[in-house]
Order: sequence, then C-alpha cells, then structure tokens
Amino acid sequence: MGLDIGSTTIKLVLLPETPVAARAGGAASASSAPVAPVFAEYRRHNADVRGELTRLLGEVARAYPGAVVRGAVTGSAGLSLATLMGLPFVQEVIAETETVRVCDPQADVVIELGGEDAKITYLHPTPEQRMNGTCAGGTGAFIDQMAQLLHTDAAGLDDLASRYTTLYPIASRCGVFAKSDLQPLINQGAAGEDLAASVLQAVVTQTIAGLACGRPIRGHVMFLGGPLHFLPQLRAAFERTLAEQVDSFTCPDNAQLYVAIGAALLSSGEPTPISELSTRLATRKALSLGTSRMRPLFKDAAELEAFRERHARAHIERAHWPVPDEPAEKEPGGQDDELDDEASGASSAPGTSGAAEYGEGDCFLGIDAGSTTIKAVVLDGRGRIVWEHYAGNEGDPVTAAVEILRRIHREMPDGVRIVRSCVTGYGESLVKAALRIDEGVVETMAHYRAAAYLNPGVTSVIDIGGQDMKYLRIKGDAIDSISVNEACSAGCGSFLQTFAQSMGLKIGEFAEAALHAERPVDLGSRCTVFMNSSVKQAQRESATVGEISAGLSYSVVRNALYKVIKLKDADQLGERVSVQGGTFLNDAVLRAFELLTGREVVRPDIAGLMGCFGAALSARASYDGVPSGLMSLGELSRFSLTTETATCKLCQNHCQLTITTFNDGQRHISGNRCERGATQERRATKSDLPNLYDYKYKRAFSYRRLREGAATRGDIGIPRVLGMYENYPLWFTVLTSLGFRVMISGRSNHELFESGMDTIPSENVCYPAKLAHGHIEALIAKDIKTIWFPCVFYERELVKGAADHFNCPIVATYPEVIRNNVEAVRDGQQEGPDGAEGGTGPGGSGVRMLSPFLNLADPATLAERLVEVFADWDVTLPEARRAVAAGFAEDAAFKADVRAEGRRALKWMEDNGRKGIVLAGRPYHIDPEINHGIPDVINTLGLAVLSEDSLLPEPDAAAADTAAAADTAEATGQAGKSEETGDAGRPGEAEPGGRPARPARPKKSKKTDWAAIARQAGSSPGTDEAPDPGDGAEHAVATGALSRAVAAL
Repeated sequence: MGLDIGSTTIKLVLLPETPVAARAGGAASASSAPVAPVFAEYRRHNADVRGELTRLLGEVARAYPGAVVRGAVTGSAGLSLATLMGLPFVQEVIAETETVRVCDPQADVVIELGGEDAKITYLHPTPEQRMNGTCAGGTGAFIDQMAQLLHTDAAGLDDLASRYTTLYPIASRCGVFAKSDLQPLINQGAAGEDLAASVLQAVVTQTIAGLACGRPIRGHVMFLGGPLHFLPQLRAAFERTLAEQVDSFTCPDNAQLYVAIGAALLSSGEPTPISELSTRLATRKALSLGTSRMRPLFKDAAELEAFRERHARAHIERAHWPVPDEPAEKEPGGQDDELDDEASGASSAPGTSGAAEYGEGDCFLGIDAGSTTIKAVVLDGRGRIVWEHYAGNEGDPVTAAVEILRRIHREMPDGVRIVRSCVTGYGESLVKAALRIDEGVVETMAHYRAAAYLNPGVTSVIDIGGQDMKYLRIKGDAIDSISVNEACSAGCGSFLQTFAQSMGLKIGEFAEAALHAERPVDLGSRCTVFMNSSVKQAQRESATVGEISAGLSYSVVRNALYKVIKLKDADQLGERVSVQGGTFLNDAVLRAFELLTGREVVRPDIAGLMGCFGAALSARASYDGVPSGLMSLGELSRFSLTTETATCKLCQNHCQLTITTFNDGQRHISGNRCERGATQERRATKSDLPNLYDYKYKRAFSYRRLREGAATRGDIGIPRVLGMYENYPLWFTVLTSLGFRVMISGRSNHELFESGMDTIPSENVCYPAKLAHGHIEALIAKDIKTIWFPCVFYERELVKGAADHFNCPIVATYPEVIRNNVEAVRDGQQEGPDGAEGGTGPGGSGVRMLSPFLNLADPATLAERLVEVFADWDVTLPEARRAVAAGFAEDAAFKADVRAEGRRALKWMEDNGRKGIVLAGRPYHIDPEINHGIPDVINTLGLAVLSEDSLLPEPDAAAADTAAAADTAEATGQAGKSEETGDAGRPGEAEPGGRPARPARPKKSKKTDWAAIARQAGSSPGTDEAPDPGDGAEHAVATGALSRAVAAL
C-alpha cells in the first residue's frame, strides 16, 4: 500500500504482491514491468486530513476484508500520520523517482505539480531533484484560488483556457499578487477565456523560472501530479513554452498516482491488516508541538453583548423607499445579501431597518465598484439613506451596476429623481463610461468624506476591503498622510474568505465561531500561503474552527497595524478612530482591533458601504443644477457591450488593451499605460512634455555601427542590460575605435525575458538581471561569436567628493552568472586570465564572452587591461589608449548632453508654467520594460519627467575631465565628425518625438571642437550602418568616421 497525503488531497494505491516480492523487500529492478494498482483512490481532504484518511482506510478494509499490507507514507502532510500508523515515511521526490524508474525509464525530466508543491526532477546523468519552498505560488492551490476569482473551478478554468486569444502577464510567484493582477483585468472587462489561459501560463513561467534555475529542460519530459493530469490546457501551456528544446512530452494515465505508487514500491516492514491501521489512526493521540495561544476575544457572553450594544449605537438615519407592489428579487441590504469576498461576519448586511417615512425630491447616487463586490446608496437632500445595495459583483462590475440602476429606476417613488451620480472603486472608469455616471472620485477621498460626516473630528480612518487596505491620518480636517497595502493583499477580506472556504464554511459561520473561541491560536501575520502551514499544524493539534478563526482575525489586524500603518504607539491613531470596509463588519476582526490597540473605535453600521456613501456625498456637494447624464430605464433596456483585445503599437510599451464598445457606439479603453492607447483613433500623438527618460534612452543607444567591410576586427555583441544603460556610449566608442562592428541586442520585452528564463539560476534576483539572460540568448541567435559584457566594479565618480562609486554586486558580477549558466557561453569558453579572457579566438567556434573585471575610475589601467583582454586580436597599447581616450570623451559628451537636455526641460517648464517630477532610479530604469511606462504615466498627468543626472550642475571636475579627454583625443589624432550626420559620438540636432523648438545649444568649448577633429579625418572609405530600428534614428551618430581615422593613424 502506498499513501500520498498531500496538502489538499489523499492518494491511496494497492499494488499486487508480485512487484514487491520480486525485489525481496528492496527496490524494484529496472527490468520490472510497469505496475498497475488493484485499487486506487484520489480525493480531497478539505483540511480534515486525519478524519478523511480514517474514513478512506475504513472503506478499503471493508472492500478487502482481512487484507494485510506492507505500506509506506509520503506527501507533505504525511509524516505525523505515518508515525501514528507505525508505517515508514518516504520523501515524495524519492517515491516519484522510483515509479518513473520502474515504469518510464526513458524519461529525462519529470515536472510534477501538486496541491501546494511543485517539483522538477532531472534523471540523467544522475538524479537531481528540485522542489519549491514553503510558498505555494504556481501550484494546484494557486490554480484553485484563481478559479474562484473567475467564479469557476479548476476544470472550468481549463475549459475557458481552451478558447483563449490573448495572454496577459500574471504574477504566479504569489497567489495574492496574482489576484492584484487579475482583479483589475476582470473589472476592465477582459475575457474570462484570456484570463484563464494567462493564469495557466503564469504557472508554467513560475515552474520553469523558479525551479529549473539555470538548468535547461531537454529530452523526454514527463508530466505528473493532479493539476497536470486533470488540466490538459496546463499541459498545453508547458508544451508551447518548451517545444523548441524538448524532444517529446508524455502524461501517463495514472499521473496523479505516481507518488503513491512509488511509496508502495518502497514499502517495507511487517505486513499489517488494513483494519489495524484504521484503528491506530482513530485512537492514537497526535504529538503536540506546543502552538502558542492568545487571549479569547471575549471573556464571557456579557462582554460580547456589551460590545454589540455599544457598536449598535453608531448608525445613520435612513428613510427607505417603500417596497414596490411587484416582488423584488430581495430587499436591498437585507438579510439575504451575501457579503462575498469582503469577509463580513455580520448576520445581515447594513440597512435592514430604518424610519417609516421616505425621502422625496432630489436624490444623489453613489456607487462603489469594488474589487469583488459592488455597493450603492441613494441619499436624499437631508443626507438620509433612502436605498442601498451590497452584493458580490460576480466578476462583472458593469452588469452588476446596470442591474442596480434598473432596480433604482423601478423602485423610485413618483416625484423622486436622481439629480447627480458619482462612482468610486476599482471599476470606477469602466462603470462611469458604461452608465454615463456624472463624476468619479478617488477611493481615499470617498472614504474620508464618509468618515468625517459620520464621526466629526475623526483622527484616523482604517479601511479593510476585499483586496485592499487603507489608513488615513487626519490632521486639521484634511488628510495628512495615506498608507495602503502595496502589491500584496494578504490580511484583507479575501484572506479570511479563502480560509473559510477551505474549511467548507460560509464567512458568517466562520466569524461567529471566533467570537466564542476559548483559546485562539497564534498564527502570526504572514502571507496567506505561508500561514497555511500554521493552520494545518493547529489542525493536527486538534484546534477548533473557532480557535483558528479567532487567530486569523488577530492576524488580519496585526497585518494592518504593523505592516500597513506601521504602528509604533496606539497614540499615533489619535482619539477618534473610525474603522470601515466590509471586513470590519466581522465582529471578530473588530474586537481583535480594539484589543490590540487598547482603545474603543467607531464602526458605523454602514461600514461596508462607506465608499459609496462618500461618493454620494461627493455628488451632493458638486451638484450645480445641471441635469444628470445618468442612463434612463429605457436606455438600460437596450444596453449591451462587447469587448475585444488589441496590442497598442503606438509606443514601445506594447500594452495589452481591452476595448469595450457600448451599444451607443461609445468606447472605453483600458490597459493603456500612457495617453496614446486611450485614443479611439490610432494616431501617433506625441507629448510636448519633456521626458528625460525617453531622451536618455534614445541618446544612449542611437549609434551607427561600422559596415561589415570596414570592421577590421569583426563583430562583437553587447547586451542591452544593467550598466550598459549608462556605459554603452563609452563601450561603443572604445570598441568601434578598435575596429569592431558593435552589435547590440534588441529592446527588452516579456518575450525576450521568457527566451532566457530557463537559464536563470535564482528566482530571487531582480528582474533587470533576469532580462540579461534573454539579451544574451538574442545575441547568440544573431550568430554573434564574441560578446562584450565586462564586470565593472568601480564606476567613474559622478559627483566630486562622493562617498563611493561601487556598482551593486549584481551589476558588477552578473556576467559571471551568465558565463556559468548560459549553455552556449559555458560550452564555448576556454579558461584564460581571470577566467574572463578565455574562449575561442578570432575565427574559432563557439560563443566567447569577454567579461574582465574593470575599474572605470582608472583610465590608464583600463587601457592596459584592454590590451590583455584583446590579445587574440593583436590590440596594441597605443591603440588601446586612443580608444579609451575617445571612449571617455564620448562618455563625457553623453552626460553633458543629458544635462543640457535637463536645462532645456527646466526652461520649457518655466516658459510654459508647468511642473515636473524627478524620477529617481538606477541607470537601467530608462528601459521601458523595466520602468513599466511610469515616465509616460507621469507625462499624462501634465508633468515633465526629469532624471537626477539631468539636473547635475557642470562641476569643475567633470569639465576638467572632459577637456582632458578631448586633449588626449586631439593629441592622438582621433577622428571626429561625419559629413553626413553630425558630431562623432554625438547625436544630431533633430529633436525626438516632434517636440517644439528648444533654446539653442550652448557653443562647444574649443577643447571639444569635434568638427575640427573631423576635418582631420577626411573622407576615409566606408559608411555607417543605420542603428537598430526603434532606437531613434534621428539621433544617429557617425562613429564609423572616428574609427576609420583611428585605423588610418
């Protein structure tokens, strides 16, 4: 018997005695025939591992009366249960490998996904096994969570994915991060089919990048585990990604049972009746590991009752409209309303009672289109709630909003009209466009207005919703500071919802159990996925549902206080604290907050409606008598929409757009990161606003390389990565001066990243470094035989007197990572000095990467090092010195141009009365793939974008360095200006993007009169090639003339 007890499922197999007997108690031989179980069961345990296993063993004992077995247990949840039953435990990767060895010896690599684990096993030449850590991102549990978000199950997700047309980038390293990616796409109307396929592709990316870690996946690949067995579209996604490097793929019919079969093959010990194993499991006591406990939320029933009475006093006046004659689907805000993912534990939604009278006349509508719910209120002129609604949006905020508006129109009494409307929340822009709502308001302002209205003098507002958490510090009747959860939504409402669902409970039942727990479990305040292990440990120690629920309530509050608010002292909150959001309708969370802060707070009875209440207040405040443009009931009856996806090609971001077209012909475009994608016509509009990031990117990479015949020393490739965003002008000029034709890799994008992800050795390294693998692969694909990627540990001093000018360890040494992990580079190397100058010489075979350790702060030594590095090309010291001098002169010119552009930007801002933002970052942040279009977003806000180095003054030291470099260049007779395109090593006069005329450039110093140097160069043979497409040809630099002059000298 083999038992595989995983994080979400139990697998049990019974094998005939023959394969076991054949090995006489040892491992099956390689010649053994594939084994077929005589009994097999695969079932979910829903967190009740011990109970479900006891029932399963009882069923087997009844099916096979008197049967005795040798058994073994494996799986992430199996160790303690193996001890209880007295069976040996086998590590799951070993069990899996044993089954593959016996049944499929031809396999080279095994990829297995389980409930909360992922594994890659390389079988040749010797077994190497890799497994994820404690995080379950990119596993079966991750797929289940994403399926819930799309209101389906794993099988439904797979079915949707079979009809996809577009893939979106989705985070898979963390399920909570993925929700943050998916929810906006859902609210923007992205097709469910595309989102489902994107989730599965994210699992593939995480598995390969997170586990392969630099070792290629080759040969015959086998898929194992439940998710890969039951989800054919997941297998198809793996096959699409690995097709070019894998010979074949296979997924056995019983792939979900392979680990259990391996445990059976490795079983040992004395035969035991199955009924005896069931008895041991049911009667023996589990070992307690001493999980710590916390004080109960309430000491007794009286304390709970006093708590509820106190908070019942924080209510708002209502004057509900009468219920219409025809039966409504359900009373708005009534007891049938599910709070869905906002994780309320209240027995009913707010607003079940109110005054008998009802409001008349002008009314104001507020809608909160949240991440998982949609809320709405209608206020009369006195600020009373006359209609309210709180429900899940079922992943379709527009349809939910249309239905709300229909109900309002049908239930609105005669003589009442909506004179102004306002929307807030995640789905603000889409819902506003769909229903022609009059205005939108930022969530934080909506929540503050509501809190200030209901709790005058409020000093702090804490709002916890389904996937977001906000803290507003109020000072002087204005928001003084705002803190929000960043990418992670752990500790928000969906956090509790996920745990409740995993235990088969509604959130209301889950919360009520917490109120009566005597010994809440201390679960810490970590991520949802990490906390799963703590919950499972508590379950193994017989903790009740209530004790776990109370512990999770404490965890939610700890996360808010110490990770979002970063509370050091409760006095920081002030004397009047308001808490709101659907999560605070959970009395357990509210009580935990009061206990941990040591103060009583105000929770309005509309805590879950505060966003839409604030939006309605905004509508009332801005009403100026102009009729509302809100859709009428007749227009709603004709309402329809269609969605399509497209890739915007108007800039290098290539955003995935979701285009929603309404029945009246109006369109709403989302997914764009700049204003160009929002236009309904595909016009290549250019911003007039200065953007130094865009300028610097184009200026740095707009060089013309030598023609093939003019490159006396052949081609050399440079990857567009890391420090090259600062030093490319230097290296291009140095290498061109030495007679090389410099070939640079293309622009970064996600496809380029994926092309190199199987060679990335660490999942924790930064994204800019991960991109380097794709850029190197791109150069290799161009048949570049020599690559220049030096390890630069010391940069030049940017500012005189700077404390230091080290590069970060990743930037300084990543070429060594490439050398040891990119197969073509590793295989083409031959060890040389420093391990950096080895490889094939000119005309040899293989890919040679030159990555010497260099100090840019010491130009004299740099020339000597270049002679050593390029010894196979017979570079002389005089050549190297001239090349270095030219390189540093061009480097100084590049930096001077950036500063000059900064001065022009400041002048333009002054002349036009505009403001700007200094966007601070590392050199590689000018890469649009890395900065995610943030400079463009800033431009869309009407602000100029400046960089730190564009604002540097012209320091004496820098000027002296420039002059010295120019002097050296002149002394060595270096070349200069091309008659066709302008200054050598410098951009021409054309401005990028069609910007308005700038102030004239300052005159060049005599020390840098490159035109005079160019005249010395004359018209040597050979012309320049155009720069790579998209690199700003208007900035083309004719460095070929410089190289020809050096060659002539």
